[in-house]
Amino acid sequence: MKKQPLLHRLAVLGLGGLLALGVAGARAEGQIRIADQFGIVYLLLDVAKDQKLIEKHGKAQGLDIAVSQVTLSGGSAMNDALLSGSIDIAGAGVGPLLTLWDRTLGKQNVRGVASLGNFPYYLVSTNPAVKTIADFGDKDRIALPAVGVSVQSRILQLASSRLWGDTQHAKLDKISVALPHPEATAAISKGGTEITAHFANPPFQEQELAANPAAKIVLKSYDVLGGPASATVLYATDKFRTENPKTYRAFTAALAEAAQWIHANPEAATDLFLRVNKSRIDRKLVLDIVKSPDVQFKLTPQNTYALAEFMHRVGAIRNKPASARDYFFDDPHNAGAN
Repeated sequence: MKKQPLLHRLAVLGLGGLLALGVAGARAEGQIRIADQFGIVYLLLDVAKDQKLIEKHGKAQGLDIAVSQVTLSGGSAMNDALLSGSIDIAGAGVGPLLTLWDRTLGKQNVRGVASLGNFPYYLVSTNPAVKTIADFGDKDRIALPAVGVSVQSRILQLASSRLWGDTQHAKLDKISVALPHPEATAAISKGGTEITAHFANPPFQEQELAANPAAKIVLKSYDVLGGPASATVLYATDKFRTENPKTYRAFTAALAEAAQWIHANPEAATDLFLRVNKSRIDRKLVLDIVKSPDVQFKLTPQNTYALAEFMHRVGAIRNKPASARDYFFDDPHNAGAN
């Protein structure tokens, strides 16, 4: 499986780069183009790629599957790529999924394929005056993948609505800036930039807390969402799922096998993450995340509906899902989605 470099990730934000990944339109069964982002939350895809699990499960069905992978940053870029037909599987937060589910209902019918697992997301700040989100001022800058779109942004909006009311749910958007996790982590870790906070995911938030004594947790996603939650998910169009049933089954089977392997082999999974991502992150830091009781690698989505209900309530999506089953495909592993 081929993963494009960072330069390509940036270039892909333009239409030309998106189309370079593949022209939209009908494609034969046996091809899959996947887009991921940064962090341990994408470890299922790392394992599937490294161990060629999609290809393995394709061969079990008598199908040779050509797999490619690109890394993007932010839900907006991910959604643009999926709608343009440049990718088949998008990996992003629940917020971007809900945005696209609502936007394509009755048309491309984008729905969730699976969760990538439950991971706590931390809003970390280096401003000593900031103890809670109520303390942020006009001079603060909160880095997150995409303002008003990413799951981090939506969680922050949900927390804001509970503090200041629904009409003020976007109060902190004006001091939020879009920045990929690696760049934001460098800013928080070193200090001395305009970035005073970062709503991240593992392992970036742990890096920041370890690197900068001034860094502290201001908000935890699990507290906002009501417990362990699947903040990052995979999604696709109904067309891809319907027209490529064997490829789709091979993909979900590969994810399930990857989840089982990580659970049984946390040490090896840690080494795989460091090697595949060419990461210089401290191994113990990564291993502690993989083995953390707060982290579960699994396909069934959990605690996603609070964001769906909130986004409808404030007008971010027009259609209100009755449950998480509305915006996830009717697959066995999604039976318990909530």
